[in-house]
Amino acid sequence: MPELPEVETVRRGLAPTFEGALITRVDQNRADLRFPFPENFVDRLTGRRLTALSRRSKYLLGDIDSGDVLVMHLGMSGSFRIESGELGEVPGNFAHDRSKDPKHDHVVFHLETETGTQARILYNDPRRFGFIDLIARPSLAEHPFFRDLGMEPLGNDLSGQTLANLFAGRKSNLKAALLNQKLIAGLGNIYVCEALWRTGLSPERAAGSLVTKSGRPTKKAEALAANIRETLQDAIRAGGSSLRDHTQADGTLGYFQHSFAVYDREGEPCRTPGCGGTIQRLVQSNRSTFHCPGCQT
Repeated sequence: MPELPEVETVRRGLAPTFEGALITRVDQNRADLRFPFPENFVDRLTGRRLTALSRRSKYLLGDIDSGDVLVMHLGMSGSFRIESGELGEVPGNFAHDRSKDPKHDHVVFHLETETGTQARILYNDPRRFGFIDLIARPSLAEHPFFRDLGMEPLGNDLSGQTLANLFAGRKSNLKAALLNQKLIAGLGNIYVCEALWRTGLSPERAAGSLVTKSGRPTKKAEALAANIRETLQDAIRAGGSSLRDHTQADGTLGYFQHSFAVYDREGEPCRTPGCGGTIQRLVQSNRSTFHCPGCQT
């Protein structure tokens, strides 16, 4: 499943075309994806303008001038592509093939952009684990998709003290605590592995061990907060990680996977200078965790 950097990359790719655009027509090519489409989906969007495109955790949020929010989730294999006028698909540097089979184009948004050009944004999803919904903006925060989500990990709100507040008294391991979406929203398996390696912390270490008896963060907690932000920001700058089906909106793929230090590198030497250890894989809550036992303690 795409993680936060991938979703943010898609948001940034779609925004120049989608934001401010008039939705002149919507083609809904099936009744459901992961969930059924909302009632009167096409009618509620046709003739409306998308005023802003944002992200919350792994969700894309398109504010509609009617007061609804277009909520989009990519699931396992969902992707968007942009087609503009008679030029066809916006050009990009393809590193891997992705699904362009029209039988998987489940939703097509026909747009008139702010500059007056005609464009289409197509949502393609072979496995149909993604979904698209419409939710009234006033009720968005209390909707089941969002009401239990924790804080966003980008920005200065995530600090060592924040982690200390979240982890105080927790006996669960660090990997599980960081993947708990009720604590921190949007973190996934890949970037948790990478951030823990950058900080030299074992994924099996108790989350509460990063908190002093007085409730203050340890130095490792301060470093972990900084490394989470930096890992995500590095991935976003690199365009996200083009694992499996993820692609950027214009067809280009991210290349951050080439910079992975531990993820999917089982048996390879650790990149920490002077470590000499070997990357190992362990299974935690049915997920693969990659780490270096030599320098992550």
